[in-house]
Amino acid sequence: MVGELRYREFRVPLGPGLHAYPDELIRQRVGHDGHPEYQIRWLILRRSDDGDEGSTQVDCKAEHILLWMSNDEIYANCHKMLGEDGQVIGPSQESAGEAGALDKSVLGEMETDVKSLIQRALRQLEECVGAIPPAPLLHTVHVLSAYASIEPLTGVFKDPRVQDLLMHMLSSPDYQMRWSAGRMIQALASHDAGTRTEILLSLSQQEAIEKHLDFDSRCALLALFAQATLSEHPMSFEGIQLPQVPGRLLFSLVKRYLHATSLLDQLNDSTAEAGAPNNSAPEELIGERSRLELEFSMAMGSLISELVQAMRWDRASSRQGSLARPACSIFQPHLADSGLGLPVAQAQPTFRRSRRYRPRSEFASGNTYALYVRDTLQPGMRVRMLDDYEEISAGDEGEFRQSNSGVPPVQVLWESTGRTYWVHWHMLEILGFEEDIENVVAGDEYQGAMSSGALGVALPSWRWKPMTELYAVPYALPEDEDAEESEHLTQAEWWELLFFIKKLDVPDHQEVIQILQENLDGEILDDELLAELAVPMELAQDLLLALPQRLDDSALRDLLNCHVYRKYGPEALAGQLAYPPLLEAQQDALLLQAQGQPQESDDAARAEAKEPKTQCSTTPLQHLVEGYGPAGKILLDLERALSSEGAQASEVKPLLLQLQRQPQPFLMLMQSLDMPASNRALHLTALRILMQLVDFPEALLLPWHEAMDACMACLRSPNADREVLQELILFLHRLASASRDYAVVLNQLGARDAISKALEKHLGKLELAQELRDMVFKCEKHAHLYRKLTTNILGGCIQMVLGQIEDHRRTHQPINIPFFDVFLRYLCQGSSVEVKEDKCWEKVEVSSNPHRASRLTDRNPKTYWESNGSAGSHAITLRMRQGILVRQLTLLVASEDSSYMPARVVVFGGDSTNSLNTELTSVNVMPAASRVILLENLNRFWPVIQIRIKRCQQGGINTRIRGVEVLGPKPTFWPVFREQLCRHTRLFYMVRAQAWSQDISEDRRNLLHLSSRLNGALRQEQDFADRFLPDEEAAQALGKTCWEALVSPLVQNITSPDEAGISPLGWLLDQYLECREAAHNPQSRAAAFSSRVRRLTHLLVHVEPCEAPPPVVATPRPSRNRSHDWSSLATRGLPSSIMRNLTRCWRAVVEEQVNKFLTSYWQDDDFVPRYCEHFHKLQKSSSELFGPRAAFLLALQNGCAGALLRLPFLKAAHVSEQFSRHIDQRIQGSRMGGARGMEMLAQLQRCLETVLVFSGLEIATTFEHYYQHYMADRLLGVGPSWLEGAVLEQIGPCFPNRLPQQMLQTLNTSEELQHQFHVYQLQRLDQALLKLDNTEKKIQVGHKASGQKNEKEEEKEAGVEAAAEVVEKEEEEEEENENEDLYYEGAMPEVSVLVLSPSCWPISSISHLLSPRTCLPSYLRGTLNRYSNFYNKSQSHPGLERGLQRRLQWTWLGRAELQFGDQTLHVSTVQMWLLLYLNDLKAVSVQRLLELSGLSPDVLNPAIGPLTSSRGPLDLQEQKDAPGGVLKIRDDSEEPRPRRGNVWLIPPKTYLKAEDEEGQNLEKRRNLLNCLIVRVLKAHGDEGLHIDQLVCLVLEAWQKGPCPPRDLVSSLGQGSTCSSTDVLSCILHLLGKGTVRRHDDRPQVLSYAVPVTVMEPHTESLNPGSSGPNPPLTFHTLQIRSRGVPYASCTATQTFSTFR
Repeated sequence: MVGELRYREFRVPLGPGLHAYPDELIRQRVGHDGHPEYQIRWLILRRSDDGDEGSTQVDCKAEHILLWMSNDEIYANCHKMLGEDGQVIGPSQESAGEAGALDKSVLGEMETDVKSLIQRALRQLEECVGAIPPAPLLHTVHVLSAYASIEPLTGVFKDPRVQDLLMHMLSSPDYQMRWSAGRMIQALASHDAGTRTEILLSLSQQEAIEKHLDFDSRCALLALFAQATLSEHPMSFEGIQLPQVPGRLLFSLVKRYLHATSLLDQLNDSTAEAGAPNNSAPEELIGERSRLELEFSMAMGSLISELVQAMRWDRASSRQGSLARPACSIFQPHLADSGLGLPVAQAQPTFRRSRRYRPRSEFASGNTYALYVRDTLQPGMRVRMLDDYEEISAGDEGEFRQSNSGVPPVQVLWESTGRTYWVHWHMLEILGFEEDIENVVAGDEYQGAMSSGALGVALPSWRWKPMTELYAVPYALPEDEDAEESEHLTQAEWWELLFFIKKLDVPDHQEVIQILQENLDGEILDDELLAELAVPMELAQDLLLALPQRLDDSALRDLLNCHVYRKYGPEALAGQLAYPPLLEAQQDALLLQAQGQPQESDDAARAEAKEPKTQCSTTPLQHLVEGYGPAGKILLDLERALSSEGAQASEVKPLLLQLQRQPQPFLMLMQSLDMPASNRALHLTALRILMQLVDFPEALLLPWHEAMDACMACLRSPNADREVLQELILFLHRLASASRDYAVVLNQLGARDAISKALEKHLGKLELAQELRDMVFKCEKHAHLYRKLTTNILGGCIQMVLGQIEDHRRTHQPINIPFFDVFLRYLCQGSSVEVKEDKCWEKVEVSSNPHRASRLTDRNPKTYWESNGSAGSHAITLRMRQGILVRQLTLLVASEDSSYMPARVVVFGGDSTNSLNTELTSVNVMPAASRVILLENLNRFWPVIQIRIKRCQQGGINTRIRGVEVLGPKPTFWPVFREQLCRHTRLFYMVRAQAWSQDISEDRRNLLHLSSRLNGALRQEQDFADRFLPDEEAAQALGKTCWEALVSPLVQNITSPDEAGISPLGWLLDQYLECREAAHNPQSRAAAFSSRVRRLTHLLVHVEPCEAPPPVVATPRPSRNRSHDWSSLATRGLPSSIMRNLTRCWRAVVEEQVNKFLTSYWQDDDFVPRYCEHFHKLQKSSSELFGPRAAFLLALQNGCAGALLRLPFLKAAHVSEQFSRHIDQRIQGSRMGGARGMEMLAQLQRCLETVLVFSGLEIATTFEHYYQHYMADRLLGVGPSWLEGAVLEQIGPCFPNRLPQQMLQTLNTSEELQHQFHVYQLQRLDQALLKLDNTEKKIQVGHKASGQKNEKEEEKEAGVEAAAEVVEKEEEEEEENENEDLYYEGAMPEVSVLVLSPSCWPISSISHLLSPRTCLPSYLRGTLNRYSNFYNKSQSHPGLERGLQRRLQWTWLGRAELQFGDQTLHVSTVQMWLLLYLNDLKAVSVQRLLELSGLSPDVLNPAIGPLTSSRGPLDLQEQKDAPGGVLKIRDDSEEPRPRRGNVWLIPPKTYLKAEDEEGQNLEKRRNLLNCLIVRVLKAHGDEGLHIDQLVCLVLEAWQKGPCPPRDLVSSLGQGSTCSSTDVLSCILHLLGKGTVRRHDDRPQVLSYAVPVTVMEPHTESLNPGSSGPNPPLTFHTLQIRSRGVPYASCTATQTFSTFR
């Protein structure tokens, strides 16, 4: 076969387990852009997810998609179809070689033989007289069939004599002759699609072919067409009940279809010939192509029009498709309650009921009105409340949403409340759809309100976007149309109008052409000029007013539904002015829908029967046609003409012609057979009329097939009258005898089984019933043929429509096919509405009380069926209609039934009641349930379904069932069309995405053009959806598929790194960041470049993620990948994958940018401010590129974290120290207040935002270490403030051990202890005063009694007093220390004691005091001693905290305020002691101070420095006998200084250095912990350890030894302390290096992974030029999170005694 190139390794995912493979090159053409295009057949196969070729399931009737592809697309997707020279291997190159297999002389002899055989066959056919053809004729035809199978001889068989021969053979009554003709046609049609279509078309287009073909001949030709098109469009419509189309209409559809496909082939062939050498002039080719396009559009319009009528879509009751879809983006999911978010400024208009809906006052009872509302109301209609009901008031309006069998049953979205609420049927008044509602707001009032501004600001259109959301839609909106162009019809609109002009008769056609010529300067219009005509809108409106009067009913119905009429036609009701008869017919049809529906219950039938009793004189037929006006009068005239003796054909034929134009009365007459059996007289009257109509040939052209359902319903009715049934069988037998097409229709409807049951019921006493059954049975194969043919035609039309959509995408040319939107409207109908299948069963039977069985289906929850029998024997049997697949089976119960309520229900299925052996489900019913779903989404048809109640609640015997609901398959084509539309869309855009990706991979600069490419594609899909897709669900499905197929693969490709590790998008973003400063000039090239990048990124992130599948690590790909296996994208075609890939790319760009910055500037003094500025530039760039999306801000932080992780340990420690120092400086600088303080606060805030990146990283440990030291210096040197708590609240997660938070907590605890100490002092004072009072009283009493005692008593008393004196001395010695300051004559200072915990405060041993007694004056020692006693007692009886008893150790840490003249000196505790010591001395040496305090020079010398400065009160004099100098008070006369104000003399802060010993100790500790972790895991082997157990073992080994050595741990100094956080940090570090691994099944278990060389701890030089013995160590992420807690700051002030 030509071009059979199969490359199954290239696959494109179309769905779960569904892939497309390029299979064959079909044809070639020249596209609109002048470049060649190739049509490739893509096979659709199911393949397992594991990609095993052996599991591929290939069906012999595999579906396929024909896709036109450009050279670039073939090069990128299926490049093996290219030859060695890089050109596509065209079909002509192989066909030439294949044709060369036959010699020219041999081929000429064969052509001569074929011509002679044709002449012989024609002669033998003329000589054939009898019905049986002679054997020589059959032999001749057999030889011709053999010659026809040779492809080079196809041209000979195009002789018109061959067609005459085939026509005579097909018209032959002999079956063998027709079979031989079929063999020849199959042989000719076996070569290619073009030959097949040409042969079938030539046969079907012959004049008066229908007159030559009888039923069998027509079926033979239809069978050939069905067989020929079976493999072309193997589309399945399973679950959808296709209408019964008779053979006559099917044959007409075949002709239309063949004509359209042949023109489409000619179009493709004409473009192929345009690229051939020595072709005609370009003008001629363009004119020929324009002619073919017009003919194809007209042919497709005729096909769609006739197909819509055959499918009965034009008579559908639902008008959902006519409603306009709101214009909004189809690529962004919309919430149900989303709106414009604008204030409601417009007055809400009030509506009144459309005249086509009946009010409640016209009904005799509320029950009848409720039934009418229930049968008429459709989702989307507006309703008005008639009565007050709970929250809803009378007069409120809303939109009907849905209904069920609950109480109340109706759900309405009410405008008054803004939400849905359930009400009853009889409470509603139907207003109708919005286009049917009459607005009562007067036009002049509206205009006046607009002119006066009373209506407020008008709502903006969807084109308007707020300034903050310039990218509300992913595509740029098109420019406004030219004013001149907007005044004329588009080509599509003109061709749709031209379609109806061509439908006119010759006189009317000439008259319309004359009107066009008069309005277009009298130019003579031929067919070529008509196609290119520019028609003004005014002329189009005039034509639309003139056309309805000249069109027949079928064309007029199409005109009223077309786009051009809805847009430019009169605003009144369609046809009201132009064609009143059709308007009446439409009204009749609507009334028929409202009244002629079959009633589901006997109650409804009785309710309807109550109304006409007032007119007893009317006949049943007169009662039927009441309210139908002139349309109903036709039936009365027809009955009168047929009832007269010897019915005259002259009277009947005009009525039949009228019924052909307006078939609604005829259909109403036939549908009356579906009314309840109580209408016996009406049934007999209708059957008598129908029986007589069959005798007229004109009557066979009526749409009998559209109402055959009513005949079958009457035939199946269990209550049908025998006489009615007999008349029905006689009528059906006569109709089937007159036209066997209707016997086929009866077979499709299952008439054979229905007739058999009727014969069984009436014991075979039905005349002609068996004959009718046999006649229907003989049409079984024809019924199968009709169903298959209907499926093929519909599938072929859908494929052609999809092909036109594909051409529209590829060429960007408008779709000019008439009724294209109508066809799509009916295909998409039902996408937004859940359709209920009310007639799913034929009969409902119960185990007992059958007279109450109707209550199961009356939809009244207050009625019920109650069983009568033994427990467990109750059952409900549903006899299902043929082919109904149950979508949902629901049982309605009520908890108020108590013991009657079912408790356990079992459902069985079978082919009959005797074979109910398959258990489908078993359900336990809860006591509070009301709706019990028994079955859902069955995939098999069960003729009989039985519901058995096995047990009742509370052990009850009988049961009560409130109702049974059965939902059948969704009877719409939307699921099938959605699948096909999404498949074609996905394949088209995935192929295009790969081609664009190939261009980008070859040159990254092509990425700048991606925005415009995507913009054009997305805008085109949006325009197509707005124009042709009526439902929101359909538009959203198209947008979602387009986005997933086009944007997801593109993002995957442009974010995948190449061999150098750089992705195209990463390169582009990096370039954007580099030229960001230069882009501020709008005239520069950098500004244009940045604008393109921003448009691209905003477009890519338009759709927010809906779900997050597991991330997939991108792997480098070759720089030139000409073909790509799309299997990797099978599970990544989601918006979430776009966001994931984009954020991953942005993270990589940020990481590289930050890493470059750190490498260049980490040693600079202003590193932190520059880093903060760089971070905020990246943050601003992220907002510019991707908008305020949290995912990209998180990616920015992760990128910064990744750059920090790449730093060696000591470099990272240096960075963390710099940040801690910067924060400390900004916090201290903010205390100065004023503008400078505000500036410091702003800098601090920017730094804190940057520091948040440290959270979860190992660098957070060193950052906490330095921050802890600097925070301690601030709190003790300056004092706490509110800013400390605010900072910790913001960057709290950056402290893994929460040490700063604990420091603030200890300050709060100290403040509370200070308050308690104050109370304690007051209590002691009260006790002392009370004791003094008691002592005075005792002395007074002793003086009075001293004269009365003898000497012996005095001696005893003296002994007692001596003992008491000893005890008092001991107590006084204990209290002596506390009362040292009681006799201090000066002002007592205010002392505050801070109790600092060494677990969180960095307190060194050199800060400890040996004894406060030797260093502080007496008036301070007493306070400290009292506090010590208080603290010891509080530990013995804890109040605030309970735990181990602690002791106080006084330190030199702290601060003080001293009064020195008029100055207030702010000094440290060491400086305070030094100055107070000089109160009693004139001078003191530094050496003496060192001896007295026991402090080291490192502590004392920094304290002396500020005191001896120019602002200090002391002078330092050098003396030979005093090392270090002598301190004395500075004389004011020597150097004048300020006498007033505050003087800050606290020693300046000393900042740490990462390269010092302390930083090296931190690195040693980390390395030692790594060694311990590795050794512990190696000791436990492959089994591993739980992470908690590992932490405990490492901490235990760290504290006890023997590894690491104790001396090595002790050498670390302060770094010797270790916590669980440090161990976890090292564990994650080793996990990142790969030294430690997790178990797959138990991630919490760790084990040793690879052997590593454990080396001794070392320090790393910070000199970039030096290289250490070991490779640099990096940080890895910590999974430790903590939260900052705000604490109250202590603001107490301490004041000491006056200093001279």
